[in-house]
Amino acid sequence: MPFRIERNDITRIIVDAIVNAANNSLLGGGGVDGAIHAAAGPELLEECRTLGGCETGDAKLTNGYKLPAKFVIHTVGPVWHGGGNGEEAKLRSCYRRCLEIADKNGLESIAFPLISAGVYGYPKKEAFKIAVDEIRSFLRNHDMEIILVVFDRNSLFIGDERFREVQGFIDAFYVEIPRRVYSCAANEPIGTAGREAPAKKTAKPHKKQKRGLFSRKESRDYGKEEDSIDDFLPGDDLSEESVPLPCAAMPTFTVDESFSEMLLRLIDEKGLKDSECYFRANVDRKLFSKIRCNKDYRPSKETAIAFAIALELDLNTAGELLSKAGYTLSNSILFDVILRYFFDTRNYNIFEINEVLFSFDQKCL
Repeated sequence: MPFRIERNDITRIIVDAIVNAANNSLLGGGGVDGAIHAAAGPELLEECRTLGGCETGDAKLTNGYKLPAKFVIHTVGPVWHGGGNGEEAKLRSCYRRCLEIADKNGLESIAFPLISAGVYGYPKKEAFKIAVDEIRSFLRNHDMEIILVVFDRNSLFIGDERFREVQGFIDAFYVEIPRRVYSCAANEPIGTAGREAPAKKTAKPHKKQKRGLFSRKESRDYGKEEDSIDDFLPGDDLSEESVPLPCAAMPTFTVDESFSEMLLRLIDEKGLKDSECYFRANVDRKLFSKIRCNKDYRPSKETAIAFAIALELDLNTAGELLSKAGYTLSNSILFDVILRYFFDTRNYNIFEINEVLFSFDQKCL
């Protein structure tokens, strides 16, 4: 996926560039800034000394040194003073300048922290919205893998009202299936050890069935070493109704529409361009090309759902599209129930959906 939220330590991510939420001096500080300098080593500080600082809202590029990332893009976010001092414009500029530098230098992947949302005090909800807006705008015209790195799940949260709505939906529809815990020694459910096992019922012999090739006994004994293929071929003693129909009388079956074929048909019916569809689905152009070129391509469940959201399908049609790839939505899987909520409320904003999935510690689309 071109854009995803990830809970991780930004200094450990393997990308072309990571973004450092720096101060104006670029000489290191606390939080993410200090962690990046510590991980990169003293060479990073030496290069930063040559840059002459950085204005708020601007960004500058250095090497990554000991970091897994090849480069570091240093940007200076605004300090929050209530929102009336141009903070939003400056924060948006941080993301734009970082992405411009990455694109200019031919970088294919970049990881951002949530800029200004730490000690600089920018409200996290607004900071997240700005980050998503700018990243989404950039991806309309560019191919790049962009990761928004959040150190812990509490650093990102959904609005209280929507959280209550989703939680209420989960409480109403989520069916938790109890799991049996088995003893390794006895291979039996814990709590049954020491109890007398119930006597097994002796199977009564059955008369030979005439409705198919095998009697019940033959079916039950299938696979024993003494069995021969000849034992399962029709013989003279079989009744007329147990003999298979001749080929001419066998029913014919038409191969159903594949996932790829149904997806492309729906795109045409919705009047969408391919680029609009895979952008809405947050799916990489190369992956979409594989699906288009191979009618038998089987996507992941997350990708199949993402296309159902991009096409703004109702729940029934979405279920049909998923079934083409061999999937379904279940009330016993939390991820599926959350997606059902968004189909039911007809909210097809995949970035909002991913925010909710992340907040419930589920895999994002």
